[in-house]
Amino acid sequence: MDKTDFKQIGERIKSLREAKGLSREEVAFEAGISGSYLGMIERGEYDFKISKLFSVAKALDVSAETLIRNI
Repeated sequence: MDKTDFKQIGERIKSLREAKGLSREEVAFEAGISGSYLGMIERGEYDFKISKLFSVAKALDVSAETLIRNI
């Protein structure tokens, strides 16, 4: 994966979060991460671990596949 892939995943996470009417802090809390860390993920600034992807997917009530499909 390269920086572009992480940016696309981050944009998808942000889009899903906003569509569900959730704040960054709400999703971060449910995912067990900080709001600033989630912000870095959403902006594609961080090469995050796959375990964090699953945590965020669970917090958004979507599959991890939904976050990475077609990337």
